[in-house]
Amino acid sequence: MTRQQNRYDWCVSRPKRLTEDQRLLWKAYRDLFQGLSSALQDQLQSDTALSGSEYSVLAALSHTPDGVLRARELGAELGWDRSRLSHLVRRMENRGLVTREECSEDARGSMVRLTDDGTATVEEAAPEHSEAIRRYFFNPLSKEQLETLAAVFDRLLDNLARNKK
Repeated sequence: MTRQQNRYDWCVSRPKRLTEDQRLLWKAYRDLFQGLSSALQDQLQSDTALSGSEYSVLAALSHTPDGVLRARELGAELGWDRSRLSHLVRRMENRGLVTREECSEDARGSMVRLTDDGTATVEEAAPEHSEAIRRYFFNPLSKEQLETLAAVFDRLLDNLARNKK
């Protein structure tokens, strides 16, 4: 480190580390997120042979009127980049769960459509998956705790949207 860097570091205030309470709360959130993700992934895999990612695609498509979304919109809804979605959709096409179609409005875009097999698969998977979500996430909490959690999530999501770069 040069003398110039030392002088710069001394003049510029650096962000502080988390307090111990903040660190422990963040660790609890991280552990909860990872534990829930793992438990729900295990449930899907054992009950349906679907990955969590595959189920996410099927569920998103099943909630649209015609079971079809533009690939760009599907990726945005799931928070995935184009490459991740493209690879997964290709694998799901090979299994007959979805099809890809050209976008009639824009030749550069593509549409992802739920097939009859995909519809049957998500309809078969949804009840058990919903029950697992209830068991691990909703059932342990009171109505008041759920309302508080919803308010906290809304506030954090609003903050993310405002600060997104």
